[in-house]
Order: sequence, then structure tokens, then C-alpha cells
Amino acid sequence: MNMHRLHYIQHVPFEGLGSISAWADRHRVTVSCTRLFLGEELPSTEAYDILVVMGGPMGVHDTAAHPWLTAEMSHLESAIKARKKVVGICLGAQLLAHVMGAEVTTNPHREIGWFRVERTAAAATSGIHTAFAPAADAFHWHGQTFGIPSGAVHLATSEACTNQAFIYEDRILGLQYHLETTPAAAQSLVDHCGDEMTPAPYVQSAETIMASLDRFSTINSHMAKLLDYLAS
Repeated sequence: MNMHRLHYIQHVPFEGLGSISAWADRHRVTVSCTRLFLGEELPSTEAYDILVVMGGPMGVHDTAAHPWLTAEMSHLESAIKARKKVVGICLGAQLLAHVMGAEVTTNPHREIGWFRVERTAAAATSGIHTAFAPAADAFHWHGQTFGIPSGAVHLATSEACTNQAFIYEDRILGLQYHLETTPAAAQSLVDHCGDEMTPAPYVQSAETIMASLDRFSTINSHMAKLLDYLAS
């Protein structure tokens, strides 16, 4: 482990660190947080070894409604230039892709629930591919999608969404899907964003999402493997 300080950026009260908190505890990693929805200030990039950017229902272009997005994107650019390790999850991945020059657009399908993600052939060009199963069920909650930034490796894909993950320089990881979600976090999403669960080909019911709690421990172990790789 050469990472001892993890900072995360939180966009809404109901999308927190999830299982990443347990991973940090196991590895004695110090955790700090900026809650942008409370107007908290972003730290210096020197204050952390790894930055985790969480999800949220807003989009990268919603700067009028959420002016702090502008400062956040500037901070992400600084973190990338400072050669920090960064993990972006859902909105976090879209923000990373956006500041790296890729397009963020509406996905052809809204994807909410448990759907299979498959590792791409291109993933073999990155060492992190060993931390990705060839195919696995993952938890999703998104309507937007990112392009793959120039120079990044396209790692994963799903039936509903072509671009599910990328890595850049073996240190900037973007995940469209959620591996950090715990049962409590999933229930919180259902409670706060349930209006998005309108019938569609890739939208499951709350009952289906919460039916098998074992699935959460499986994705949480996948999240830990990815963090282990980045921390090594």
C-alpha cells in the first residue's frame, strides 16, 4: 500500500462512500470528504493520495443549477495534472471523462438495477484487467453516458450502455456502474430517486433490486480488488 489518504467528493447526501469506507478501514487509510451540497471547500491536491468522486442525479452540464460543478471540474483537472490516483463513479466518471475532453450524452437507455457488465478485449492492454471478471452482474443507476477519453483504455461494456469503464495511465479509473453500493445505499437511492424507475427495458423494480443481498457483497469485493490494484 502506498496510499494512506483518501479524499472523496460527495454530491448528494444519499450517495456516500459505501463499501469503500470498509476498504479504507481495513487498510488504515485516512478518509476525508468534501460535501459539495453543503458548500464545503475542496482541498489542495496535496492533501490526499487518492481521490474518489461519487455519483449524483445531476449531470456534468448542470452548472447553472449547481455552480459548484465548475470548481469541481477545475479541481479534477488539477488532480489529473498532479498525477493523483482518481476513481470516478457514475457522475464522477462522467465528470472525469468530460474534463479529459470526451463527450457526456444521454444514453440510449436508462439503466437501473442489476445488469451484466462484460470486460472488453481492449482491457487486456491494462494491468487492471486482472481485477475485472470477464463478466459480472453490477448495480447501475444512470441515464447519461460518457465517451472514452483519448489515450484511455475502454475496460467494460453492457447491453444497455457501450461505455461502462475506462482507465487512463493506470491511475484514472472511471466506472459508470456502482460496485461500492451497499444494501442501505441502494435503498436510499430507491427512496430518493424512485421517480426515475419508470417501466423500461433496463429498469428494474425496487423489489428486484433489493431481492438478493448477496449481490451487494459480491460487487463490494470487486470494488476492493480495483482499489487494491490502484493502491499497489
